Amino acid sequence: MSVPSTTLSLYGVPVADTFAEAFSIIGTRLVITAANRRWAYTAASEFCGFATSVIACDCEAAPERFLSSDETPDGRPGISVLAFAFTRDALAKAVSERVGQCVLTCPTTACYDGLLNRPKEERLGVGAQLRFFGDGHQISKKLGNRRFWRIPVMDGEFICEDKVGSIKGVAGGNLLICGTTQDTALDATDAAVKAMRQVPDAIMPFPGGIVRAGSKVGSIYKKLKASTNDAYCPTLQTQTKSELPDGTGAVYEIVIDGLSFDAVKASMKAGLHAAASCPGVTLITAGNYGGKLGRHHFHLRDLIAQ
Repeated sequence: MSVPSTTLSLYGVPVADTFAEAFSIIGTRLVITAANRRWAYTAASEFCGFATSVIACDCEAAPERFLSSDETPDGRPGISVLAFAFTRDALAKAVSERVGQCVLTCPTTACYDGLLNRPKEERLGVGAQLRFFGDGHQISKKLGNRRFWRIPVMDGEFICEDKVGSIKGVAGGNLLICGTTQDTALDATDAAVKAMRQVPDAIMPFPGGIVRAGSKVGSIYKKLKASTNDAYCPTLQTQTKSELPDGTGAVYEIVIDGLSFDAVKASMKAGLHAAASCPGVTLITAGNYGGKLGRHHFHLRDLIAQ
């Protein structure tokens, strides 16, 4: 991972004159509703379990935002979820399985398409797959150009959209926030995540939006695709080629996926400014691979301007 010397500053905090390198990916948005906000969030959080990185997970996913009853198809409280995978087939499989195991099973829920009017070839089967659980008792319902399935369950019916839209998005935008202590680094990173969650069309898929175990490509062990990012591990500063400024006691990373380049850029900008406003930050930087692997580049220099 290549990080040049620091030449920039934001609110007095050093910012590396570098860029985050991201990749194209396929994304979708689901709208999950329930009788109340609690059950909508429960279903969404279960759906997003073990979905931090496609390095080892079938998809990357996280809740996007809560939805009021005015914003949902059935007039109930809801939450939108974004999910991403490298191919439409992989995403369709991950989404249908996760909806089946985590949303269908959750009390009072329904599941709808959050990317309407996408082309036919870009739509993913969800209710189209789950309807078979009805064992012949499922009912198809068409409203306009949207098809839904009513699947009988023990508390009534599970309503699920037949197919949901997908779109080519961007995955792997990132920020690395270095702090004097674990507390200061975590506070600054948490502030960044809170600001980034206000940006639509983007998510941070790791726990609480934060990565403590950042990785680099490759390992001394041939079977591993990725291993610990030793250049940013404070405990290894005397044992490896460290990229950390003096006085750095902890580093946290934020990884961003979005439905568009602009969404990831806006999210990174919000996070950069929020983190730089916090005390105890020694450096804010980003990870890249020299521009050789990902076609989407987010230069921190461009994000500094208000």
